[in-house]
Formats: sequence, structure tokens, C-alpha cells
Amino acid sequence: MPAVFVMIWSTGFIVARYAMPNSPTFTFLAIRYGLSAVCFGVWIAASRAAWPVGRTQWLHLGVTGVLMHAAYLGGVWAAVKAGIGAGTVALLVGLQPVLTALWLSAVATPDRGHAVTSRQWAGLGLGLFGLTLVVWRKLGAGEITAWNLSLAFVALIGITAGTLYQKRFVAPCDVRTANTVQLLAALIVSLPLALWESEPIHWTPTFLIAMTWSVVVLTLGGSSLLYLLIQRGAATRVTSLLYLVPPVTALLAWLLFDEVLTASMLLGMALTAIGVALVVTTPTRRSLLSDV
Repeated sequence: MPAVFVMIWSTGFIVARYAMPNSPTFTFLAIRYGLSAVCFGVWIAASRAAWPVGRTQWLHLGVTGVLMHAAYLGGVWAAVKAGIGAGTVALLVGLQPVLTALWLSAVATPDRGHAVTSRQWAGLGLGLFGLTLVVWRKLGAGEITAWNLSLAFVALIGITAGTLYQKRFVAPCDVRTANTVQLLAALIVSLPLALWESEPIHWTPTFLIAMTWSVVVLTLGGSSLLYLLIQRGAATRVTSLLYLVPPVTALLAWLLFDEVLTASMLLGMALTAIGVALVVTTPTRRSLLSDV
């Protein structure tokens, strides 16, 4: 299941590249959240799935929805809209395992958590060097700007904080109703931004295909898998596998959009993958996220 999730997750950056020339960012996402919530609603009614119990649980789900949908997706799609490549933004937000390791090390206690080991510091340095190799050329080419880089950073913080928050505070509940609550929270945050946008939607076949894929595959499929993996304690494997997303996305972007993929960039991606792997794995194969 984690491997399937990674493959689905990789297509999200490609879909953003297809969709953004045809729609403003938050208008697309607001429609996506609304349609996804409707689809989940039909599924819930047909299966009579149980809703989360208690206001606190609804609040926690709402927070994760804002972080993992509104902030993460909003940041990624806005960054693509602002000109950053699909492969580049995937690499930037793919540093989530590194942030997770640093955060859990910062809050480590004698009876819970781990400090950053020398192996992990080596991984951090290697990953940063690899990222520099990839980003440096794109900075010179004008692809990366302070604006779209900051949007990608918002996405990175959103997915990292959302994963940690859900693992810590959200009690196990039905994935369909939990996802619906998360989507409605993201819709509440995104809708005002969508109403502020003035760019029209171009109802092209590309737009419709991107919307359909976003709702059916990415939200109903990918987001549900992510929720299940975290809830069932498999977030360890998800975090470890996320470093596979950037190279898969970069390859797809090269094939579909002819995004430049030089030898130095390939080397940088490989070094970043190795660096992140050093951070999120230990000789005992125990991930930091398992201690949340």
C-alpha cells in the first residue's frame, strides 16, 4: 500500500502542471475539495460509515485538513502556477522526512524520541548538497524565484506539520468520514481565496481530465491511502518512501513537458535521495515518526 501511495502521489505534481494554465489555483482546488466531499458523501451514505465522535476529534481533523490539503496543495499548485517546474517542487516538498527527523529530534525526551545522530547529520548535509545541485541551475535560468520558492516552503511545512499532527492527535476513525471533514475544512479556508481570484477558468478537455484525476485518484485514492497509512502505524514506511517521489516526478515531467534533466540534476536527485534515506532510516530500521 505505501508503494501504491507513492506512485499516486507522484502524479499530483504532473496534474498541477496540466491544470494551472487553465484555471486559477484556489478556484481549482475549491472545486476539487467540493466535488471530493460530494463523492465521499455518496460513499458514506451508501455504506453508512460512522462519523467521528466528539467536537475535539472534528477539530483535530479540521486542523489536519487545513494543513494537509489547503496549505500543502495550495502551496504546491500556487508554486507551479508561479512558474516552478513539477520536478523541482516535488524535490523541495520531498524534504518532508528531513524536517520530520529534525522536529522529532528537537522534541526528543529521555523516554521518548531520538536525537539527531551523526549518520543523520551526514544525510542532512548530503541532501542539502544534492538539492543545491538541482536548484542552482534553475535559479540561474529564472525558474525559481523568491515567491514560488516561498510557496513551495509553505507546502513543505503544511505536509510535515499535518502528518505529525494527525499521528499525534487524531484518533482512529473511518477514512471516508475523516477525509470528508478534512476536505470541508480545506474548502472553508480556500473558498475566500478562490473568490478573490479574477482569472477565468478555461473548460478545456485538459482541465476536465485534470479535475477528474484530482478528485478520483488523488483525493479519493491518494489522500485516503495517506490517512490509512498514518492511522495504521505505517507512516514509518510512507515517510521513508517519500524520497522516491521527486525522481519519479522529474522523470514524468521530462517525458511529458520536456523539463530539462541534466547530468548534474540527476546526480543531485540521487544525492538528495541517499541523504534523506540516511535521515529517515537507522540501522534498526526504526523511523523517528514511529515515536510520535
